[in-house]
Amino acid sequence: MLTITEYEAEKVKDPFRILQGTRYEFKLDIEVPDDDELYTENGLYVRVIYKVDEDQSAIVKYEIYEKTTGQYLDFDLEEDEVGLLENFCRDHLDEVDE
Repeated sequence: MLTITEYEAEKVKDPFRILQGTRYEFKLDIEVPDDDELYTENGLYVRVIYKVDEDQSAIVKYEIYEKTTGQYLDFDLEEDEVGLLENFCRDHLDEVDE
């Protein structure tokens, strides 16, 4: 199971109002057990695009990167891990700078 250790978040600017709803970008530093296939000594972060539209909210997409190199890792998270990310983003929306 992954653990979120630090995060940054910002509202995605949409000056032309092309996107429906409001998008937020979260950068979540994560730790995974050293026996997990995602584990790397260089550390990991997940870039999450989170959408809020009226009373609905959800992850639009996420990408996993190695911290030190910035290399994209083509892995899918397990359903419970995606749920953890989604809950984290929803719980921290009020802390995002407009």
